[in-house]
Amino acid sequence: EVTLVQPLLKWVGNKRKVAKKIINYFPSQFNDYYEPFVGSGAVLAELQTEKTESLLINFKNSFASDNNPNLIEIFNYVKNDPDTLVNYYQDNIEHYLDDKEVNYAKIRDRYNHNPNGLDFCLLSRTCYGGIIRFRKSDGYMSTPVGPHKPIKPASFKKRVMNWHELVSGTAFDCLDFKTAIARAKKDDVVYCDPPYTHSQGILYGAQDFKIEELWDAIAKAKSRGAKILVSINGKRESNHKDISVTPPEGLFERIIDVNVGKSMVDRLQKSGQKMVNSEVTDELMLTF
Repeated sequence: EVTLVQPLLKWVGNKRKVAKKIINYFPSQFNDYYEPFVGSGAVLAELQTEKTESLLINFKNSFASDNNPNLIEIFNYVKNDPDTLVNYYQDNIEHYLDDKEVNYAKIRDRYNHNPNGLDFCLLSRTCYGGIIRFRKSDGYMSTPVGPHKPIKPASFKKRVMNWHELVSGTAFDCLDFKTAIARAKKDDVVYCDPPYTHSQGILYGAQDFKIEELWDAIAKAKSRGAKILVSINGKRESNHKDISVTPPEGLFERIIDVNVGKSMVDRLQKSGQKMVNSEVTDELMLTF
């Protein structure tokens, strides 16, 4: 059994289980690494682990970004001030289960009144399935409480400190993907995990995402000599339904199917009922 980096955030669509598989397609030597839709950071964490533990992959600097300022705030706490994050989690989760619904509502209301990275981290660990869902009308974080028990403060601390070591050399910035990808130069690698075009409009930042703008940014980076990989929706309902997107002719050299497991967005939208034929297959598109 391959040991994977334990997730810091509970996050819908995270690539933790397939991160190693994705990284296998990276060149073994490249210059800088860019991840413009960092999300839970699963691929970034595995890549840093591979770099530390093996001689199979080598690169210089890593740059992770997202258009969600609260998410970037969390990663900067992990990198620069892990104790604040650990202590905040402990203070809020220690007695969380005494009255889960009330305590969850308290965190969510506090976040909605004053969006911030610390409460955003708590919400990711306590909301339903790690699905950070916002109302279009007023931007209110509306996901219900999760049925699960959040991990214990000691376990969370262990994860934070592990991540602290892994991302100590990564630069985290709040940027839109076009600005981030525009930084990539010859012999850099860019890994993109954008919102799924068919179902993630309810999720943070996905409402404004336009796939055509991504294709354009990738084409420009490719012309500068960067190598780009994209994870995007392929098939759902255990390969019975094609939800793939058609990229511009000639932009990608290879497209590979990657099974990413069950759909949590489907599960939320079906009110937690038993899921049948809910396997999702992504397409991994490579410009090289």
